[in-house]
Amino acid sequence: MCREKPFHLPFFAPSSQILRLPSSSMAAAARRLSAASLPLRHHHLLLRPFASSASGQPPIAVETSVPFTGHKIEPPSRLVDTTPSELLSFFRDMTLMRRMEIAADSLYKSKLIRGFCHLYDGQEAVAIGLEAAITKKDAIITAYRDHCIFLARGGSLVESYAELMGRRSGCSKGKGGSMHFYKKDSGFFGGHGIVGAQVPLGCGLAFAQKYTKEGTVSFALYGDGAANQGQLFEALNISALWDLPVILVCENNHYGMGTAEWRAAKSPAYYKRGDYVPGLKVDGMDVLAVKQACKFAKEYALQNGPIILEMDTYRYHGHSMSDPGSTYRTRDEITGVRQERDPIERIRKLILSNEVATASDLKDIEKEVRKEVDDAIAQAKEIPMPDPSELFTNVYVKGFGAEVFGADRKEVKAVLP
Repeated sequence: MCREKPFHLPFFAPSSQILRLPSSSMAAAARRLSAASLPLRHHHLLLRPFASSASGQPPIAVETSVPFTGHKIEPPSRLVDTTPSELLSFFRDMTLMRRMEIAADSLYKSKLIRGFCHLYDGQEAVAIGLEAAITKKDAIITAYRDHCIFLARGGSLVESYAELMGRRSGCSKGKGGSMHFYKKDSGFFGGHGIVGAQVPLGCGLAFAQKYTKEGTVSFALYGDGAANQGQLFEALNISALWDLPVILVCENNHYGMGTAEWRAAKSPAYYKRGDYVPGLKVDGMDVLAVKQACKFAKEYALQNGPIILEMDTYRYHGHSMSDPGSTYRTRDEITGVRQERDPIERIRKLILSNEVATASDLKDIEKEVRKEVDDAIAQAKEIPMPDPSELFTNVYVKGFGAEVFGADRKEVKAVLP
């Protein structure tokens, strides 16, 4: 059944405005950075898993698709500096994420992935733009739509698919599944299955960071469906009281499961929800806007305490694999977002307009990405399932004085799929 009330997506705007470099400079950049010259990646990692400084490349100044909107704060400049190599890495990394999620859809339908599975396609600009603005020492914690955040933090495709298929080499040893990816050594403190529960944990990470005085921040991601949770406001209050370096990022894809935001929230202006805490509304389908906003937010949080970022984004799949995603929104709505706001197509246009690479180069990248994903799936399928004895590990801390019922059995009998 379609919505009774028309739903208008904000920021339904054309692609970013481009400030062109002289053609001679861009032609030179294109020759140096031809997609064909990019190194092949045999470990299935993102081309640019962590932010890095430009290395003498000709800069490109790009204006964000729409202005930032601030609440009790002066928004950052719309003009974002980037480089040819960064644009190419954005294109490749978002394409890899998109392909990873589409392949996960097929694996789920083939019953190689079981249980809950929430896909991120359409929202890639948030993961990539955020990562471009921070360092490995900063912390990220998110909800259950976590595959691409894990990949952005430096996780591999093989680890991802192994976890999704319950194999022992998965990022959570095959025991977490889709909702519980984790990579502590890269500052990724996991996906979480309880709606909104990760936000207080993110504030706790920020408390530890303030205590250690290392100049790092935490990003606590949540969706519009979690924005009405009481624990979010409790965490926000104590973060403001203690001036914690935390950025609360609302990934507003406009639907909490099948419920449109206007049906669940009296005021869906989530960046204003902090009242006394400043906020910023960002076009979450514009990777450069996300990068600019997250860089701005990190600098603010280190000096002043919490800030809210509302990322106006959109998911192409349904809420989860059990949701076709077409009973509460029209196909025209989905098609409209794909045509006007798709984050990958926006970057493609920037690359072509600035002559960073050719259309043929970008097609080659897409072919390589497809092969990388296929290879990673093939490798993950060969990884064994966890030993049944793993059912009893990591339940209680050793020496805690509590034992898991049945852990003393000499032989564990279990039937694995």
